[in-house]
Amino acid sequence: RTWQSRKNYYNKISWNIVRNWYIVKLDSPVHSVGKSRWNAWNKAYQFRIYPNSEQQILLTKTFGCVRLVYNYFLDRKIKQYQLDQSTLTYTQCAKELARLKKTEEFRFLKEVDSISLQQSLRHLDAAFQNFFRTPRTGFPRFKSRKTNRKSYTTNCINGNIAIENGYLKLPKIGRVKLKQHRLIPSDYKLKSVTVSQIPGGTYYVSLLFEYENQVQEQELQTFLGLDFSMHELYRDSNGKEPQYPRYYRQAVRF
Repeated sequence: RTWQSRKNYYNKISWNIVRNWYIVKLDSPVHSVGKSRWNAWNKAYQFRIYPNSEQQILLTKTFGCVRLVYNYFLDRKIKQYQLDQSTLTYTQCAKELARLKKTEEFRFLKEVDSISLQQSLRHLDAAFQNFFRTPRTGFPRFKSRKTNRKSYTTNCINGNIAIENGYLKLPKIGRVKLKQHRLIPSDYKLKSVTVSQIPGGTYYVSLLFEYENQVQEQELQTFLGLDFSMHELYRDSNGKEPQYPRYYRQAVRF
């Protein structure tokens, strides 16, 4: 099929899915960045990393495997809907991914970080939920290997990611040299890491931290009330008013 006919084909499928929105059930929530729970906030730091030649090869493999998993299950979701107008949930996709990794054809998926592959399914599920919620965002598209920016996301579990003496420890990658130009508070908790490569060939990491944003209450000792005044702008509860120098009026007198 030509590109235009293929585009029209997927648009037709996407609007059929929207029309049957009320019979679709998705079991995984959308993960947002910002305020995650009560008094807990998220903040991201971006640093540059300098992987060696072996680590660069493994990062390239991870980028490709993440893209493969995303495109594979996007195609599976489309074919499943064409078959019986139902959709695959995240849980179903995760179980099928585990079976795929045991086959001879997709055995190479074991060479990369398994959490990054799970996050790829999360991103696909979030893309579908955003489409169902606001169809104007567009139907999820297949990822191309010719894209300028490559990235993958992995979560911090049981200390598998850590900053140690100018190095960043990543799952499957190992210790990568890190250029940390900002200090991170000690009470911040690392949640996830997004590794990316820009068209220039340089690598960056975006570290997402969670921290408590609790305002400490203090007992007030003194009080001061302010009241609006047409003449002197305000008058406080002690009867004082701001004393303006009145440079303009003094200049007019002379």
